[in-house]
Amino acid sequence: MNVSNGIKYTLLLGNDGEGSAYEQQIPIAWEEGEGSFRKAMVRIAPTVEKGSVITASALLRIKDTASARVFMNGYQTWTYCPEYSSRSRIRGMHGIPNAIKHAFSLDRYGDYHFVDYPFKRGVVHGVSYCYFREGSRFLLIGSLDETNGYTLFEYSYKGQLLTIRRDCEELEVEGRFEVFSLFIAEGSEDEVFDAWFDAMGIKPITTEPISGYSSWYNRYQDISDSTITEDLTGCAKVMRGGELFQIDDGWEPFVGDWLECDSAKFPNGMRASAEAIHSNGYKAGLWLAPFVAQKGSKLIAEHPDWLYLHNGEPWLLGSNWGGFYSLDIDNPEVIDYIRRVFSRVFDEWGFDLVKLDFLYGAAPFGSETETRAGRMIRAMKLLREICGSHPILGCGVPVMPAFGLVEYCRVSCDVSLDWDDKPWMRMLHRERVSTRQAMGNTVFRRELNGRAYLSDPDVFFLREKNIRLSPAQKLKLAKINALFGGVLLTSDNIGEYDGSALAAYKDVMSLRGAKVTGVEVTGRTVTVRYMDGPEEESISFA
Repeated sequence: MNVSNGIKYTLLLGNDGEGSAYEQQIPIAWEEGEGSFRKAMVRIAPTVEKGSVITASALLRIKDTASARVFMNGYQTWTYCPEYSSRSRIRGMHGIPNAIKHAFSLDRYGDYHFVDYPFKRGVVHGVSYCYFREGSRFLLIGSLDETNGYTLFEYSYKGQLLTIRRDCEELEVEGRFEVFSLFIAEGSEDEVFDAWFDAMGIKPITTEPISGYSSWYNRYQDISDSTITEDLTGCAKVMRGGELFQIDDGWEPFVGDWLECDSAKFPNGMRASAEAIHSNGYKAGLWLAPFVAQKGSKLIAEHPDWLYLHNGEPWLLGSNWGGFYSLDIDNPEVIDYIRRVFSRVFDEWGFDLVKLDFLYGAAPFGSETETRAGRMIRAMKLLREICGSHPILGCGVPVMPAFGLVEYCRVSCDVSLDWDDKPWMRMLHRERVSTRQAMGNTVFRRELNGRAYLSDPDVFFLREKNIRLSPAQKLKLAKINALFGGVLLTSDNIGEYDGSALAAYKDVMSLRGAKVTGVEVTGRTVTVRYMDGPEEESISFA
């Protein structure tokens, strides 16, 4: 790969009916390291007249990439983002009728409402960071700070051109304005990613991995006092003291109504559930989605003014739970409510960890004074401040705004009970449910684990009932999660495990100490090589 010696940037501002243009070629000052490693930081921060950003873009020519694999990070944790080739294209919402797309708000789960998807072969795009890989040599280009807007990358294999754009349209600026803050490095995988996180000054909050049980794929929303008791009994077969028992979605009356539980399901209350988990020697985790509320919730009925408005209308985020909306984090009453919720969860009910989901709902848009990314970072800092020392497992969150602010974070979409969900579901958004795509993201975002946070690859399964994965697929999922995850949870009825399942569970847990020796991609097939003993082993999936 051949990187040009400079970056050409353009900044256009609107100003009192007129405009101002700033354009310059910025040289790349490489700092040579050991061997063939080199790195550079490119900060483009001109002093500008007062105005509103019309566009901020830059061009970097990267040649000789015909055989290179290109990774483009997806917008949020669920967004599918494998390594691409010169034959790849990203579909986005192409081919989905507008009536279906709008009826189910399918374009609200990802970046579709603010990023153009060209849907051309050899043209791929991503958010916050990307890399080019030839064998074991990486060229990484990443943002150093997203406060002034998401850094959007688009690469054309044919044109051998990387277009970089800042998502900051309509932002009012004056004086010194950081248009881009980029880190570029060439070298081995560890060299470039270690150097990037060093340059950002980001380290994981914790180095303590967690394992245990989640109720979601075992029970979905059909949970209650009795199911918690049953699952705790089953978990005693395999779980050790100090592991996590997580109550997922289904305990609340409606999404958004977090100050009380569904009394029909949990007549003893959530404090009793946390105490039951603790009495069995486990840490108690609870699922919430603090920045959203579903249709039919008490919160929306009593506080419609708490909803985030876009063009005067509440912003509908998607079709889960029959439809759900963003809350406005600029409303002091919303912030006060969120504080009361977490006080109840931690101080009154006694939960230890929270899984916080659908976090992208906090920042669907920016404003004249704050970018979309800046708003998301502010929301994540708010959660960190409110939760204090209680661990956070982030989910459904734009990737880079969570760096260094949560202990654990999902890196994939939800797994499914089969390999790749129903055929018609495969036509939907990049954030859809899929075991195959979840495994891909776990592998291709592997560099975040232990650098940005400890990664959550979602759950694995070993059960025989209520599952359509083959025995081989179940084992591949479990091994990938163990090799690349800082979070390792199952969601089975463990009480039904037979001797072979119990032995497999023990084997999966032992893989956490294995060493990954390589990742290869041939067409759509991903092969992971690792050492868990004297001989190298491998896992392949497609």
